[in-house]
Amino acid sequence: MKAARFKIRRRLTHMKVEWEQATGTGDLERVSALLDAGIDINALDRYGQTAVMNAAHNGHSEVVRLLAERGGDLDHTAKFGLSALMLAVIADHPEVVRVLVHAGADTRLRGTGRSVGYCGMTALDLAKQMKRIRCVEILSAVEKTTP
Repeated sequence: MKAARFKIRRRLTHMKVEWEQATGTGDLERVSALLDAGIDINALDRYGQTAVMNAAHNGHSEVVRLLAERGGDLDHTAKFGLSALMLAVIADHPEVVRVLVHAGADTRLRGTGRSVGYCGMTALDLAKQMKRIRCVEILSAVEKTTP
């Protein structure tokens, strides 16, 4: 008899506009204040992305660092199976890649977007394909130390 597999899903909270704007523009002071006021750090925007993903894609390394320190989900994936780390690579933000890697983001996650060329690709694969040299260096160093 085959055991049933269940994926535990957390309750989804829709991202508030002020949270999306603060993380997307890199407003570290506002992000910190909203966190202190109890905003849901892992709320999802209309695309299913978290604040970590929003800040990573826009290149805001200090916001990403704060969100990681405060418990933001580093490995959530949204459209095409992309994570914050992959979005940072795609947008060519090596400092964000460094922050995410040091914070413990999973470098082994693989994209699922067949039509856009991300299917089965890790952040390192994407960095190599897109010739993001500094991102390749950071991710390659991690790969060498990961069992």
